[in-house]
Amino acid sequence: MSHPAIAALAARFPGRIETGRAIRDQHGAGDSWHPAAPPEAVFFAESTAEVSAALAVCHAHRFPVTAFGHGSSIEGQTQAVAGGLSLDLTRMTGILRVSAPDMDATVEAGCTRQQLNAHLRDTGLFLPIDVGTHATMGGLASTRASGTMTVRHGTMRDRILGLTVVLADGEVIRTGGRARKSSSGYDLTGLFTGAEGTLGIITEVTLRLAGIPEQTAAGLYSFADIGAATETVVEALQCGLALNRIELLDGLQMQAINAYNGTAHPETATLMIEMAGSPDQVASDLEIFGDLAEGHGAAAVPCATPEAATALWKLRHSALYAARALRPGALSLSTDVCVPVSALPRVIAAIQAEIAAAGIVAPLHGHVGDGNFHLVMLFDGPQEQQVVSGLHARLIAMALEAGGTATGEHGVGLGKKAYMQAEHGPALGVMRRIKAALDPQGILNPGKILDP
Repeated sequence: MSHPAIAALAARFPGRIETGRAIRDQHGAGDSWHPAAPPEAVFFAESTAEVSAALAVCHAHRFPVTAFGHGSSIEGQTQAVAGGLSLDLTRMTGILRVSAPDMDATVEAGCTRQQLNAHLRDTGLFLPIDVGTHATMGGLASTRASGTMTVRHGTMRDRILGLTVVLADGEVIRTGGRARKSSSGYDLTGLFTGAEGTLGIITEVTLRLAGIPEQTAAGLYSFADIGAATETVVEALQCGLALNRIELLDGLQMQAINAYNGTAHPETATLMIEMAGSPDQVASDLEIFGDLAEGHGAAAVPCATPEAATALWKLRHSALYAARALRPGALSLSTDVCVPVSALPRVIAAIQAEIAAAGIVAPLHGHVGDGNFHLVMLFDGPQEQQVVSGLHARLIAMALEAGGTATGEHGVGLGKKAYMQAEHGPALGVMRRIKAALDPQGILNPGKILDP
C-alpha cells in the first residue's frame, strides 16, 4: 500500500505524481557506482510555488524528499535511500532576468549552463562554470561545482549572488541579492550552496557573470612524467599568467582518450592549457608558459585555430567516459580530492605508487590549477571493490594530511560521508545542529552528507 503522502500529493497535483517503476528507477540512480535506490514517487515541479506546496504536504506526512536535476552526480546525491518523493526540477528552465550592465542573471534551478550561455551569447557575457555534463543550475549550486575554469573564475560559490530556497515545511526564502558585497546578517547563500538539498531546495539562482575574453589560445604539452608536469603548474601559477584553464592528465588517461576518440596524442603525462585576455597578453603568457614547460622537458602541440582549441576541450570533457571504456563492464569509483597546489606532486606520486602496487586501473585527470584532481578507479567484483575502497580511503587521508579536502567539487553525498568527521572534527556537530534546526523531521535528502 502506498504512503498516505502519495495520495495527498496526487490530490494536490492531479495526474502529475508518477509511480511507474521505470521512472522511479531513473530517479534513484546517479552517474556513479553507488547502488540505485528508487523513490516511491516522482513529481516534476514547474514553479517555486509548486515546490513549496509539495514540500508542505511531505512535511505534514514526514515523507522524505530528494531533489533531482539531470542525475549526473558522482557521489550518490540523488539516490532516494529512504524512499519518499523525488522532486524533479528539470521543467523549471526559465531564464528570468539578465542585466548586461550589471553582469548578472537570475535563472530557475532546472536551467543548464549550456542553455544560459546560449542565451547570453549576444551580450558578450557567459557563466564560466565549465563542467563536463549538462548539469542543472540547482545541481551545480547544491554541490558547489566548478570545472575547468576554476583557476581563473572560481567555483559556483564565487558566482552565486543569491538564491530562492524552499525550506522543509514549504516556506520560501530569498538569500543574498544582486549587490556584489554585503555585510548584512549571516551568509545564508553560502550555507545552502553545497548543502546538496539537505537544508532546503534551491529553485532560483542569481549568478555573477563574466565577460567573454577578447582572445584565447590553447595548447597541449606532453611530459616525461607527472612530477615534471605538476612542477610546471606550480611555476606557472607563481608567474601570474593569464591562465583560463590548466588541466592535468596522466599517461593512462591519455591512452584512454586516444582509444575513445580515435586520436593519437603522446600517451604520457599531459597538460592542456588555455590563456585568455588581450591578444598581446595571451601571446606573451603563452610564450612564457612554453618556456616553463620546455624547461621541464615538455613537447608542445599548440592549437593554432579556434576549432583546434574546441577539439582539445572536447577531448578533456570525454575523460571520465574514456576512462570507464578501458574496462567495459567494470564499475568505476570516480573520486576527487583537492590539496594545496604545492602538495600536488607529492600526493599524486604517493597515491599512484599505491595504485600500481595494488594492480588497479585508475586513470588520473584534474583541474590542477586549483589543486583538484580526479581518479577513476575501475573494479570488477567484491575483491577488487574492497581494494579500491582501501585506496580511496588512503587518498583522502593523504589529502587531509596535506591540508586539503576529501572532495573538491563532486560533493559528499553517500560516497564521502564516512570521511566528514576526519575532515571537520567538532565542526561536524555544528553542521548537525544546523540540519536539525532547518529540517527537524529529517525529510530533506536523508542519509546524505551526515547521518542523523
